[in-house]
Amino acid sequence: MCKGVSMNTKRGLLLVALLLVQLMAGCTGVLDTTVDPRAVLTATPTEIQQGEEVTFDARGSDAIEGIISEFKWDFGDGIEATTIAGFTSHQFLMAGQFNVRLTVTNDQGGTDSSTVMVRVNGAPVLNLSIPDDVRSGDMVLLDASQTTDPEGGQLTFLWDLDFLSDSDGDGDARNDVDSTEDRVYLPTESSGAILGLLTVDDNEGGVVSQQFTIDVQTRRYNVAWVENTLEWDYDEYLAQGETWSDNMTPGMGVRIMAYEALLELDQDLFIPPDNFTLSLNIIDDGHRRTAETSPGNITQNESTMAEINESELNPVGEEGFFDADSAEDLLEGLLNEPGARFGQGEWVWTIVAQNADPDSVIPGQPDPDGGNDWTLTIVITVLTPILTEVAYE
Repeated sequence: MCKGVSMNTKRGLLLVALLLVQLMAGCTGVLDTTVDPRAVLTATPTEIQQGEEVTFDARGSDAIEGIISEFKWDFGDGIEATTIAGFTSHQFLMAGQFNVRLTVTNDQGGTDSSTVMVRVNGAPVLNLSIPDDVRSGDMVLLDASQTTDPEGGQLTFLWDLDFLSDSDGDGDARNDVDSTEDRVYLPTESSGAILGLLTVDDNEGGVVSQQFTIDVQTRRYNVAWVENTLEWDYDEYLAQGETWSDNMTPGMGVRIMAYEALLELDQDLFIPPDNFTLSLNIIDDGHRRTAETSPGNITQNESTMAEINESELNPVGEEGFFDADSAEDLLEGLLNEPGARFGQGEWVWTIVAQNADPDSVIPGQPDPDGGNDWTLTIVITVLTPILTEVAYE
């Protein structure tokens, strides 16, 4: 027959039970403890230009217990990646400063993180404005003044304005520095394509270039030919045996079509009339013409005269629309058209007083007719080209 348990014994048993529960709880806490790894991160390089890559190395990380099962990368530019190896690279397409975070996880479930800062220098944002419609002779404005730097730095502009011209004489026509301004005025002299290059440097390693082409068009002119007459008048005296001569260039800026020349002598008091000769020599064209004076009808009070003339010396000019680099170039082309250049050079007019009759019949007496007054009228018919610039349709 068992005896009853005393109150003190019951209290002792309760304390023992509580202690066992606490000990068991403590042992369970030890079993559930997870050991975290140690993350180590390096980046090479940490300062780059926009668009370049950075190599990230986390192979120095330590799992502490077990192995590292995962490397998680947050590159700070909105791109994330997960690898099982602690080595990767990333291209930064945007400018700015990026806080790259690495998180490593071991097979115990522990994690640790490390960060590194990468500075990405932004390339200049090149803004080049070129006129769409350029005609030969225009002054072209190349405007890059709206080019900006993401970091707000000072920009350097380097212009090579013509790939066909080696302005620095180094043998390479594509490395010249023709200007360092942000706006350049470029003259044009002829139609055709002008190729060049603009390079902008932010002086922090950021460089951007843009090749440009300027398509220079010809100008358009409406051509009309207007008929004009050029006139010269001479009034001189020649003694018997003397010669008069004069030079002219009537074909400057015109197309010569015809000429007329009339030499008239004053009426003599005595007969027979004087004998003069009128000559023309257009040197460049080998054109020679000569006429001797002949007496007019005395009863009709006609003068003694000599006359030479020619017509249809050149073809009539073509009218219509013509394209050319300039009015001067077009005018030169029209006036130098093959087969239409007659008379553009020097003209030489000559008058010779061959004989002034009558001579003295008594030796030693004064000559009653030692010479004569004369007039020469020259009329040259020309076509003058009139050029009017018109817009392209």
